[in-house]
Amino acid sequence: MEFEEFREMLESKRLADVKKIMLEMNEYDIASLIEDLPDNLIVQAFRLLPKDKAVDVFVNMDDEVQRSLITDLTKKEAKTIIEEMFTDDAVDLFEEMPAMVVTSLLSNIDKETRAEINKLLKYPDNSAGSLMAVEYIHLKKGLTIRESIARIRKQKDDFVSYDSCFVTDDKRKLLGRVDVKELLTNDPDTLIDDVMEKTEHMIDTMMDQEEVANIFQDYNYTSLPVVDSEGRLVGVITVDDIIDIMEEEATEDMKKMAAIVPVDKPYDKISVWETFKARIPWLLLLMVSATFTGKIITGFEDQLAAYTVLTAFIPMLMDTGGNAGGQASVSIIRAISLGEIEFKDFFKVVFKEFRIAILCSIVLAVCNFGKMLVIDQVTPLIAGTVCATLCVTIVIAKLIGCTLPMLAKKIGLDPAVMASPFITTIVDACSLLVYFRVASLLLGL
Repeated sequence: MEFEEFREMLESKRLADVKKIMLEMNEYDIASLIEDLPDNLIVQAFRLLPKDKAVDVFVNMDDEVQRSLITDLTKKEAKTIIEEMFTDDAVDLFEEMPAMVVTSLLSNIDKETRAEINKLLKYPDNSAGSLMAVEYIHLKKGLTIRESIARIRKQKDDFVSYDSCFVTDDKRKLLGRVDVKELLTNDPDTLIDDVMEKTEHMIDTMMDQEEVANIFQDYNYTSLPVVDSEGRLVGVITVDDIIDIMEEEATEDMKKMAAIVPVDKPYDKISVWETFKARIPWLLLLMVSATFTGKIITGFEDQLAAYTVLTAFIPMLMDTGGNAGGQASVSIIRAISLGEIEFKDFFKVVFKEFRIAILCSIVLAVCNFGKMLVIDQVTPLIAGTVCATLCVTIVIAKLIGCTLPMLAKKIGLDPAVMASPFITTIVDACSLLVYFRVASLLLGL
């Protein structure tokens, strides 16, 4: 369905045709189609959807559109949407809304839903508690498969995890999980105690969402139980939530690695002013830190005056060193985020990057030596000075690139902060110091 055609149908009040088209579409496609409409047309189109489909469409909309739409709906319409949403989705909606709007919306919904939302809102941001769904089915030990299936049918609206159910004792303490496959293939009179499996992993409500995502990724779970400090089942996290978290964490790391303060909005929703505020802090810091490279060059003006040809190779040395350090830092940051390496692997990582640096520096130095003799037509002594500096610079850059992210992680900082821009500035200064020191030794400056 073409966007312009759809918009024209709404503006011309061909509402029956619009409704027919949307009823034949997937909820995600409907959300993608209508969220770019003007606010008044979004509301108009949304009201044409039946209640059950409207909730699914709403959940698939962009966060900004959700917040705008929920305030444009009547209190009755908003109440229906919020009460039909899974609680974790409702919490995501409320977290970024003004307190007065949240209070107004919460006062309009039923007590049970309000209590569940308020409970989740009290958990720290980015914790498992704020991420979990509190709509789930738990089966008590001692039930037969027949009784368990009857319970599932009775609470079918709370069935957020379609592959398994969790088993608890009378005090809701988690005992294990039972696959739906076992419920369908075993004798109805079999006790679920006999077919349940011990839960190898359970999530604490205070666990960081990135750690939760790593567990899902490492063990290929589709759902995991969330327990409180006493081991009582309080919620469930499903893989669809984790996909959103992984995308969010990856985006945040990419922005930090590009020296941008992360902003929780899509690019096309961020104003010029917000984008400016996100980028300028690091640009200012990097600009000021780059002053050191200028000071180093100024300090060696006499040596450069004696061999002006050396000046021509400064950009190449700085760029190559920065690129070498960037390669190492990005590799290490990604490995840390995936849980592939920890601080205990520090010396192993350093030794590996050192060997890589030696191989890279030899190949680059040999190629650069030939290039300088043939193309730049400098003397072998000048070429040797530059290439010796290149070797040392690459080794230093690789070591800085691999160690800084690991040290940052150890002291509680985000390793992504120690990415290419920051490391490049450090390596630039180091490469210049090495360059002039090697030149002094080999050329007698």
